[in-house]
Amino acid sequence: MTPEKLRELYGAPHTLAAAKVISTFDHHCRQFIEHSTFLVLATSDGKNLDVSPKGDPAGFVTVESDTTLFLPDRPGNNRIDSLLNILAHPKVALVFMIPSVTETLRVNGTAEISDDPALCDQFQVNGRSPKTVVRITADEIYTHCGKAPLRSGLWKPETWPVERPVPTLLDILKDHTAMPVENTDQEAVDEVYARSMY
Repeated sequence: MTPEKLRELYGAPHTLAAAKVISTFDHHCRQFIEHSTFLVLATSDGKNLDVSPKGDPAGFVTVESDTTLFLPDRPGNNRIDSLLNILAHPKVALVFMIPSVTETLRVNGTAEISDDPALCDQFQVNGRSPKTVVRITADEIYTHCGKAPLRSGLWKPETWPVERPVPTLLDILKDHTAMPVENTDQEAVDEVYARSMY
């Protein structure tokens, strides 16, 4: 496959799609980020890729200036793949989502990590500060249309499965790691989440 072949198959991008990229957070972007409760962060170490979900109450990402924003890093499994990638290769991409809103907001930029206590304390939840905050300087900002969420029924409860269609996380980890894991029912998973959320 070549770029020429792809253009032959798909044609030129829509004029509006080609012109929608901006480089500063205008009032629309700020409003979108302010109401977003979930995003996906893509990073790379220059060779391998990682995509990590991030979520918190609305407003958990804050816009610092017309070109920069702050993303706090919450407790996880301590793999810190995204953070290690940023140290090696600081280019990142984020896709912001708002429940019930079909469109998404994309930010491509350059990231740096801070453990400054004064900064981290600004992002406390339940009295706990994140260990680090990622500062992202935007290169490109643009919206994605809502076709993918609409096709998937992402925000339509009537399309959601009535019962969980896959095993619990602990059941999956038990099989993937071949390690002994007790109490793999959903109540055990919920207890782990409640204990380690922040």
